[in-house]
Amino acid sequence: MRQFARMLASYLLEDGVEAGCDEAGRGCYAGPVFAAAVILPKNFSHPLLNDSKKLTEAQRLLLRPVILENALACAVASVGNDEIDEINILRASFKAMHLAIEQLHVRPTRLLIDGNRFSAHPSIPHHCIVQGDGKMASIAAASILAKTARDEYMTQLHEAFPMYHWNRNKGYGTADHRNGIRQYGLCVHHRKSFNIEERE
Repeated sequence: MRQFARMLASYLLEDGVEAGCDEAGRGCYAGPVFAAAVILPKNFSHPLLNDSKKLTEAQRLLLRPVILENALACAVASVGNDEIDEINILRASFKAMHLAIEQLHVRPTRLLIDGNRFSAHPSIPHHCIVQGDGKMASIAAASILAKTARDEYMTQLHEAFPMYHWNRNKGYGTADHRNGIRQYGLCVHHRKSFNIEERE
């Protein structure tokens, strides 16, 4: 695990204040898309810190309070399934990132975005970094905050909609989720713009 601390760079450039941004839930059938923005100290490192998808749930939950306690600023935001249907999932992902950025109580001078595209902020320049959540510490931290926040939200929704097993699949198109849709149809939290039948 020590290799992760060596792999992740603290900052892309030496000057300025960088906020890492990432989203969670973009490929789901149901629920909001969440995004986080995180500003870390330049000397921050942790042996487990990595892309949230490469961590276990227990590791993500261990890292979340570490990130919250050490971040210079961080925020999480979401865009719901109805708006995803209205503006599409890519725009909704960008909007969630913008909402998180605007909540930061420290204003960054540079944004580090996971992926290869972004809707430019009106006043803060950005750098898109493909697989940035496995390269930059701040993006990895954002991926963890977004993922854990969304997982908690979907687990709460599961209590009212247990037939879709969101406590296990978190809204992704797993076999148990698809079986629930076939048996009970879609609910108010499903993204109607996702043609689920074509994904079988």
